[in-house]
Amino acid sequence: MANSEIAQKKDFVELEFLGKNLTNNEVFDTNITEEAKKIKLELSGKPLIVCVGQGMVVKGFDQALEGKELGKKYSIKLEAENAFGKRNKELVRLIPLKMFLAQKIMPEPGMVLALDNNLVKVMSVNGGRVLVDFNNPLAGKDIEYEFTIKRKISEIKEKVKALQLFFFGQEFDFDIDEEKKKVVFKDLKLMPIMNAFNPQFQELLGYGLEILEKPKKENKEDKKEENQEKSSVENK
Repeated sequence: MANSEIAQKKDFVELEFLGKNLTNNEVFDTNITEEAKKIKLELSGKPLIVCVGQGMVVKGFDQALEGKELGKKYSIKLEAENAFGKRNKELVRLIPLKMFLAQKIMPEPGMVLALDNNLVKVMSVNGGRVLVDFNNPLAGKDIEYEFTIKRKISEIKEKVKALQLFFFGQEFDFDIDEEKKKVVFKDLKLMPIMNAFNPQFQELLGYGLEILEKPKKENKEDKKEENQEKSSVENK
């Protein structure tokens, strides 16, 4: 079989998948439109593109992608340690009720909230304290993925978009400088994190990162003084 038909490590590929919780056989995640409707999951409409072997999906799923044939449907069952991890008792914490009330939230047992960039589950509310579970809802669960690798990605811009969503959580405007082998971003607020992610982009794409700085605005006072000096010289 030709190598082009097999997904290899560091290949960028588009995935179609469905994830099931084997405890109750319920679908917990998917990007298949018909299946998403069944669990009332709203999809972004964008394809899921990942780089094989780079931890862009859970460990066991990531490992399973390598060596798989494009266009063929696969199924893999994962134990908790290769999925969303085992439950950690230290991630179950008591938080003062007043912290929730300050955000105009009245916590109730079973409620799932976004807290500190994590999905957390309210276990109980007792007096002025709330018992909250920071474990992933699927921690400690065995799961199953059904998946198909739809295609390999060769276009550099598609690869950059995929890495942006993974590392930054959103997309920023950029250009590709083929001569310098640079991904040139236009948003200066990315400047503080360029050094942190430059090695990953360089390793996976062969392109470094660069910020296109906007031209500095000329200070009106400096321009005024410059014109006065020029006028004075010309009148001598």
